[in-house]
Amino acid sequence: MRGEVIVVGVGAMGAAVSWQLARRGLRVIALDRYAPPHDRGSTHGESRITRLAVGEGDEYVPLVRRSHELWREIEAESQRTLLTQTGGVVIGGPESDFLERTREIAARHGIVHESLDGAELRRRFPMFAAGEAARAYYEPEAGYVRPEAAVAAQLGLAANSGVQLRLREPALEWRASPGGVRVRTASAVHDADQLVLCPGAWINQLFPEGRDVFEVYRQLLFWFPIADEPPGLGEMPVFVWDFGGERTGFVHMHGFYGFPPLAGSAGGVKVATEQFTRATEPDEAQHPAKPDEVALVRRHVIGERLPWLGSIPLRTVSCLYTSTRGSRFVIDRHPAHENVMIVSACSGHGFKHSTAVGEAVAQWMAGQAPGVDLRPFRFPRG
Repeated sequence: MRGEVIVVGVGAMGAAVSWQLARRGLRVIALDRYAPPHDRGSTHGESRITRLAVGEGDEYVPLVRRSHELWREIEAESQRTLLTQTGGVVIGGPESDFLERTREIAARHGIVHESLDGAELRRRFPMFAAGEAARAYYEPEAGYVRPEAAVAAQLGLAANSGVQLRLREPALEWRASPGGVRVRTASAVHDADQLVLCPGAWINQLFPEGRDVFEVYRQLLFWFPIADEPPGLGEMPVFVWDFGGERTGFVHMHGFYGFPPLAGSAGGVKVATEQFTRATEPDEAQHPAKPDEVALVRRHVIGERLPWLGSIPLRTVSCLYTSTRGSRFVIDRHPAHENVMIVSACSGHGFKHSTAVGEAVAQWMAGQAPGVDLRPFRFPRG
């Protein structure tokens, strides 16, 4: 079957694009080297934070607002629970530019929020052992989305809408001309009018023109046991703890983030870090934290900030960030092919926006005006 659109990669972005294209009546062939949801890329780990005031920039606010609406639509259609709004805090000190940007963006966009000093933060949320100099931003509409369930739900809706899912079928190469596109996989050749590349960490293999733009970094997720339950744990929000200028024992590590205990989880409290010291490439394997990495995170990152967590994690996993300079998204036409879309990289903060990105890309490819502005995410040229 010749499709109207081929989507390569059906993780967070590709699943959303595929479903949104199918909703508009387009014939879609969706390919993936695995069978998402899986744990070899970026869309796994039980939970992803979502927050309306996005310290990375004003241009992301319309995306996350629309995504919150779409998560509820997907929940209604799939009968799954995806978005849980626990409230969320961003914690920092006087030197935290990220905290200040978050507050400013919330004010500009009319996002409901509160500013807390260190004493009020400890009173409201005693699970955070913050010092006197701490400051915090609280947003009641923040929370988390379950990534594996979200991808599975959208792929199920896509299949029910006629998308031809070709899973465990890696795309080996593609070609484009004004007359259409062709993708060769390990087992077949597929033709269509347009192509969407959403390969995540495999972007450099399918879009070598971007090698100077995209880099892939291994990140670590930890589930630590609760050694001594703190007061108010049942009201714990999601959080981002920004260190600003503090030294943490990890070069380029500026803080950590985490979640309340999740119902149905493997147990413990999930916390995660971000590091950008050494680029890597996807290699089909999982790379959990090594003992020295666990010790450094527990001692220097979590430290006394969450003293009630145990020292040995229940489990750890790795995930891959596909990042650009300045942690920008790239959502744009291929520089040489008008009928090929690049939807990468997400730079580690894309999941919360993925449903709105999928809708906007589908609108663009269907010849409609995108409901959100994608111009800030153009591929850097020249």
